[in-house]
Amino acid sequence: MTAALRAPPVLRVPGILSAAVLLAAVSLTGCGGGDGDGGTGADGRGGWSSTEAAVPDDFGCLTSEEAQAASLTFKSADGSGTGACVPGGASGGGTGAGIVLAHQSDGTACHWKDKADELHRAGYRVLAVSSVGQEVSEIVGAAGYLRGKGAKKLLLMGASREGTAVLTAAPAMWPQPDAVIALSAPTVYSAMNALDAVPKLTAPVLCMAAEYDESFGEDAKTLNKASTKASEHKLVYVRGAGEHGVALLDSVKNWATVQAFFKKHGS
Repeated sequence: MTAALRAPPVLRVPGILSAAVLLAAVSLTGCGGGDGDGGTGADGRGGWSSTEAAVPDDFGCLTSEEAQAASLTFKSADGSGTGACVPGGASGGGTGAGIVLAHQSDGTACHWKDKADELHRAGYRVLAVSSVGQEVSEIVGAAGYLRGKGAKKLLLMGASREGTAVLTAAPAMWPQPDAVIALSAPTVYSAMNALDAVPKLTAPVLCMAAEYDESFGEDAKTLNKASTKASEHKLVYVRGAGEHGVALLDSVKNWATVQAFFKKHGS
């Protein structure tokens, strides 16, 4: 059965992407035979088309069986293909809210493997992006993919560079996501300016950073303070710690905080 297709997000950020982008078909990479929806893409005529790729991507951490089941390629908002790890595969994902996980600059989707699996077991439909450097476009495309697969609510979480990316992408989506979490996000990274973006963010947002992680703790405070229109803006400033990005979630307390935020806004 074709999954119900909601209107994909439209990006309205001049200089980053075009002002109106329809998120087109996705092509699956070895997800156990594809989703079988026979769709025609996000073009107003049907579902999301899919074809299997010849070689599943293990991203450097998946077993061959995991890669066969969970790796896929979706279309970013600019039309390029981007790899992702989707626990449960395209047709076997969770039935709850969709979560986009975006890794920091020194890694791949493997940064999120353990947390992605745990969130999937909790019932979420999870997509961990393996970025090729088109951060905002990839996040918008991932959001459109999950919404196209039937996710009624959308949650974003990014680490370090990709924390800046989710904060930049979120207010440019329509509708905005239901919650955003940024771990150790700098206010500005390359062409992405989260400090300019967050005043337009109406979705709940959580910024987390460690006290001794260079300037990232102060950046988290600045971004939290600037999120003036967010329906909830929460700062987690981890005193006495220096962990960065995904490593913040090695703390049971920090991970519980993230899970509670997702549950609150994704249920």
